[in-house]
Amino acid sequence: MRVVLQRVKQARVSVEGRTVGEIGMGFLILLGVCNEDTEEITDRMIDKICKLRIFSDENGKTNRSLADVGGEVLVVSQFTLYADCSQGNRPSFTGAGSPELANHLYEYALERCRKHVERVEHGEFGAEMEVSLVNDGPFTLVLDSDMWVKKK
Repeated sequence: MRVVLQRVKQARVSVEGRTVGEIGMGFLILLGVCNEDTEEITDRMIDKICKLRIFSDENGKTNRSLADVGGEVLVVSQFTLYADCSQGNRPSFTGAGSPELANHLYEYALERCRKHVERVEHGEFGAEMEVSLVNDGPFTLVLDSDMWVKKK
């Protein structure tokens, strides 16, 4: 599982001109799934994300979590995080998870986020989406489940 996590002041995702998800301060999570991913990996990834202390405290130190600041979450499925650009000029997406698995783990991740955060918004799986955001910092992290799991 790969995630691009952006601390935002606000973020929105639209499909065909209509807003389907919108948040204020919190995290925009771009979520990519591969075929080796499981619910257990998703648990670990979402728990880590929601407990990250990357919001400033009264001393300006990144010492506060999403829960500490009453932050919100917007999750957008993004299979392109598994693009392989090593050969040629056209990316290959064969490393991305099957649509069935990806959709299942995407929905599972949303439920897992709701265990940590009151407001969880999302895009539409498989849709052509427009994502807009005001990045706070900017503060952007890339997380990969390979940091915990050695894949075969």
